[in-house]
Amino acid sequence: MARRGLVAGPDFEYFQRRYFTPAEVAQHNQPEDLWVSYLGNVYDLTPLAQEYKGDLLLKPIVEVAGQDISHWFDPDTRDIRKHIDPLTGSLRYRTPWGRFLHVPPQLPRSDWANDFGKPWWQGSRYEVGRLSAKTRNIRIINTLTSQEHTLEVGALESMWEILHRYLLYNAHAASYTWKYEGKNLNMDYTLEENGIRDEEEEFDYLNMDSTLYTPAVLLYFSDDLTEL
Repeated sequence: MARRGLVAGPDFEYFQRRYFTPAEVAQHNQPEDLWVSYLGNVYDLTPLAQEYKGDLLLKPIVEVAGQDISHWFDPDTRDIRKHIDPLTGSLRYRTPWGRFLHVPPQLPRSDWANDFGKPWWQGSRYEVGRLSAKTRNIRIINTLTSQEHTLEVGALESMWEILHRYLLYNAHAASYTWKYEGKNLNMDYTLEENGIRDEEEEFDYLNMDSTLYTPAVLLYFSDDLTEL
C-alpha cells in the first residue's frame, strides 16, 4: 500500500475502478462519449466512434450508446449471435438491428475493407471495468461538516472504491476514519464484508419501502489534509 500523509491506502493517481453501475454507463450515451456493456463488462467505444465517424455502419452502435447489449451476443462463445442466412444458406452474424462495424456484408463486396484486425467486440482493448450486477445505496455522513450524500454503489465494490466515488464531494475523503456503528471499516472489504447488510430483499418481503432506511457510514476527521 502506498502512503499519503498519515493515511495508508492505494495511490489514487493510478487507481482504477473495477465496477460501474448501469446508471453510470447510461450517462455515456453520445458519439463523443460512448459506452456500452455486454456479458458483464463495460466498454468505452469512444475511440471506435471517433475512428469511424460518419460511417453508416456506426449508426447501430450509436443508437445503443449507454445501454447493455448482451442480447447481441452468444454467452457461450462471447461472439455475436449467428444464424443460417436464408439468402445464402451460410452461417452468418445475426444483426436484426442492422449491420454494424466489422460485420461482413451479406454477399461478397469489393469495397469492404477487412484489414481492421480483430473485430471491436473481441479482446479487451475497449474494456474499462465490470458491470455491477447488483447495486445498493449507502449514505455517507461527514461528522465534521454534517454534510450527507447518498451514493449508489456496486455490491462487490470495496470501501476504497466507494471512497473513490465520494472524492467528487470531498477531495480529503482519505483523511477521515470511516466507521459504521462505532467500528472502523476495513477499506479492503465490501460493505457486506464489513457487516453492513443489504436488507432490500427483506424490506420487499415485508412490503416496506427500503429507501426509508439506508445504512449510514460516518466519517471522522483524522487531522490529515490529504487531497486525492
